[in-house]
Amino acid sequence: MRITNTMITLNIASYKYGHLAAHAVESALCQTVPFDVIRVYDDGIGDCGHLKDLYPQIEVIERPENVGPVANFQDALDKTETEWCMMLGADNFLRPDTLEHLTKHDADIISYDIALFGTQLEKTRRRVPIDRVEFGYPIWHFTGGNINIGNYIHGSSLYRTDKAKEIGYKGRPEPPYEEDHYLFKGMLNSGATHIHVDEPLLMYRRHDYNFNQH
Repeated sequence: MRITNTMITLNIASYKYGHLAAHAVESALCQTVPFDVIRVYDDGIGDCGHLKDLYPQIEVIERPENVGPVANFQDALDKTETEWCMMLGADNFLRPDTLEHLTKHDADIISYDIALFGTQLEKTRRRVPIDRVEFGYPIWHFTGGNINIGNYIHGSSLYRTDKAKEIGYKGRPEPPYEEDHYLFKGMLNSGATHIHVDEPLLMYRRHDYNFNQH
């Protein structure tokens, strides 16, 4: 089944990624199936203001102070009014046909594989499962499992907004649980449906800032 007659919001989260954010925005604007709403959330750093002049068709929200990923993501979700939503880190970017692939399916959560690159690539390869290599990029394949034990749905998956708002983003009291794990775990345990697309549709940059904490 295909997603039809719907609208999709892309929320781009930035924390010290202002120098990379234009790449994320460009990848969103170049989609073969377009996003209806694109918002950039600058989490209290003030390095994304230039995007307003470069891309007047998007919205840039500059927070006066840093609130951290949980509050930042939750506020972005609260402000989303479209039926579907996706979160993208401003240091990453999408393949041009990401939405074209995802909207061929219909589920409450639609996930996909990611391609890894960046200065900390080798460090990352040692701790995540690499399924294959395509065009020189290691592919992180997300497979099903017990969502209550570990996360197999990454944070830039496409999800249904109303079902996500029922759960919301939460904090992480102990590793390896992260904000998106709580969201997707809660959605699945509440009866949400999930489909995985076996295509690397996100370029996931691994660099020094990935290992910095808010």
